Amino acid sequence: MTEPDFIAGLPKAELHLHIEGSLEPELMFALAERNGVAIPFASVEDVRAAYDFSNLQDFLDIYYAGADVLRTSEDFRDLAVAYFDRAAADGVVHAEIMFDPQTHTARGIAFGTVIEGLLAGMADAQARHGMTTKLIMSFLRHLDEDDAFATLEAARPWLDRIDAVGLDSSEMGHPPSKFARVFAAARAAGLKLVAHAGEEGPPEYVYEALDLLDIDRLDHGNRSLEDPVLTARLARTAMTLTVCPLSNLKLCVVGDMNDHPIDRMLREGLRATINSDDPAYFGGYIADNYRAAAAGRALDRDDLALLARNSFLGSFLPDAVVAQHLATLDAYVAEAA
Repeated sequence: MTEPDFIAGLPKAELHLHIEGSLEPELMFALAERNGVAIPFASVEDVRAAYDFSNLQDFLDIYYAGADVLRTSEDFRDLAVAYFDRAAADGVVHAEIMFDPQTHTARGIAFGTVIEGLLAGMADAQARHGMTTKLIMSFLRHLDEDDAFATLEAARPWLDRIDAVGLDSSEMGHPPSKFARVFAAARAAGLKLVAHAGEEGPPEYVYEALDLLDIDRLDHGNRSLEDPVLTARLARTAMTLTVCPLSNLKLCVVGDMNDHPIDRMLREGLRATINSDDPAYFGGYIADNYRAAAAGRALDRDDLALLARNSFLGSFLPDAVVAQHLATLDAYVAEAA
């Protein structure tokens, strides 16, 4: 079995995926035509050329522009189905996807329109691929906490179908402490908590996410390695890091995949995982990220299996289900040996 085949067949969970960031140019054009939405691109090639950004803010600008074609529940269902089809082909058996309701409600799209479409796509993934899924509602950190509270309130009719809240968008200048009260309210409502920290922001943002937001999982977290005390704490507490190698490369968090710290994270005892973040914009889905990390850092099959194992351990699945996935993973690795 070749390494690419081993990676594609490796049972894995994806824990850091922004569903709006899986909008491929072809679907963008199809939805623009279906909904009569004008977009500032003449062709699919023009869109791909626009993806030549080098920092988080430039990416976010085009990300929000692309999201404008999403208007109906059918659109959100089609978006989710397209992602789940690709994920299934990459060996994903469980996916915990993030969505940004404020991106859509600010455009006049009802919260229910967004979530009902995504839930339909999740049901399709279960029916056609046997894939289990969970939904993470992310707050946009460049907006204020009152806006986040309004979003949490809008979500109340669907809270039994939302598993966690998250925190994304522009990190610098928007520390986790800005959202401490709304995260406490989400916890009180029975939701798990995750947050982007330590991607562009400093290690201090990771401390805030841990100590003030009381997160259950850390999204990105690369810059934690700058602080030995923090790194040791993350290892000691088995905090899961949802690392996104191709995203890190595209946004210049690392200058070259040969410099990516994923292997150092494993050596330091961190529960690191590999994910695709915004795959349509960053050049690859989850298996592409595994392959890029493996090639750049000479990861062997034991490393790859550990990353997949961490993805299940870091998921919000019940312990018994995690154990089943780990048994399947171990059997796959043994057979491939």
